Amino acid sequence: MADEADQADEVGVVDEPEGAEQAARARRLAAWRGSERVLVRGPVELRIGERLAALTAAADLDGALDDWVDVYGDGVVERLERRVADLLGMEAAAFFPTGTMAQQVALRAWAGRTGNPVVAVHPLAHLEVHERDAYLTVSGLRAVRPTTEPRLPTADEIRDLDEPFGTLALELPLRDAGFVLPEWDDLVAVVEAAREREAVVHFDGARLWESTTYFGRGLPEIAALADTVYVSFYKSLGGIAGAALAGPETLIAEAAAWRHRYGGQLFQQWPTALAALAGLDRELPRLPSYVAHAAVVARAMREAFAAAGVAWSRVHPEVPHTHQFQVWLPYPARVLDEAGIRLAEETRTTLFRRWSEPGPPGLAASEVTVAAPALDWTAEEVTEAVAAFLTRVRAVLAEDGRR
Repeated sequence: MADEADQADEVGVVDEPEGAEQAARARRLAAWRGSERVLVRGPVELRIGERLAALTAAADLDGALDDWVDVYGDGVVERLERRVADLLGMEAAAFFPTGTMAQQVALRAWAGRTGNPVVAVHPLAHLEVHERDAYLTVSGLRAVRPTTEPRLPTADEIRDLDEPFGTLALELPLRDAGFVLPEWDDLVAVVEAAREREAVVHFDGARLWESTTYFGRGLPEIAALADTVYVSFYKSLGGIAGAALAGPETLIAEAAAWRHRYGGQLFQQWPTALAALAGLDRELPRLPSYVAHAAVVARAMREAFAAAGVAWSRVHPEVPHTHQFQVWLPYPARVLDEAGIRLAEETRTTLFRRWSEPGPPGLAASEVTVAAPALDWTAEEVTEAVAAFLTRVRAVLAEDGRR
């Protein structure tokens, strides 16, 4: 499923001839960029010069432009690492160019320390779906599945696993299940069950930043449940790229060694580090307001689809756990993509971005992200946008019927 927040707009798309796909992508970007009303602004909508200017302006507010550039991870990168460790209440943190590398290194290091290469992980987790089995293929680890249900595992499921495991990896929130989180007491119980099995706990917290509202807990209290936590700088914070792995000082020192071996010790990373710091300054404090407004947007969408008589539609979860949620509709993804582009071109409103077909035939899904631009939308305006979108869906379907 394409991730609207990441703006990876080629994921899950039917292959087209190269020239046709380039033209289609240019049309999408032009429609999104030209929209005056959006729920989120994506980084792919900016040209390089605009992104550089925005980065310079954001960094200058914090005085970071007076720092020296980094060399192999010192300077501004170290500053970012200290900031993340403090935010999560961890002893130390290491910057990584990608979350995939950070996750691999964490699980590899824990396997060495526990003496057990088995990782208990959900089959819908990012480790399984979006990292090309890196932790299995590169590090030689092995997976066991505590559950296949579209939710985080329960404590009983962890206790009942029929073989030992060294690490329990939990994605918070579980994106491909609908950005869902467990209840706080259930999460605590799951971690305790893993401890009973003498396993360590690793949080895939790429989107942990926006989970505090649902849990009703601060980042340090959430992170304290785990032995290591990975966080992303671009999924919710608007960064260029990059991630951090936080945990005990000795483990992070080992992770830094593996980062070098994996090719992650880049000569200079100051643009990425600056963008991450800017995101922590500007976006992190705003995330609770995005989460609150996501509930308003989701409810308006759900009621609009019902009022329009759409035979099968679903907003999942009905009340979003974070500022992101799924929308499912009974139309081909190609039809919904075209309807969304026409809505943007004709009304300068972007409601949905990419659609994919990850489930049963005849159903398509899109991921909705509610960010700063969405805060101006009332429920009535969301309802009107849904109606306008469905008008264009019906028009595309009618054109298909005439062909």
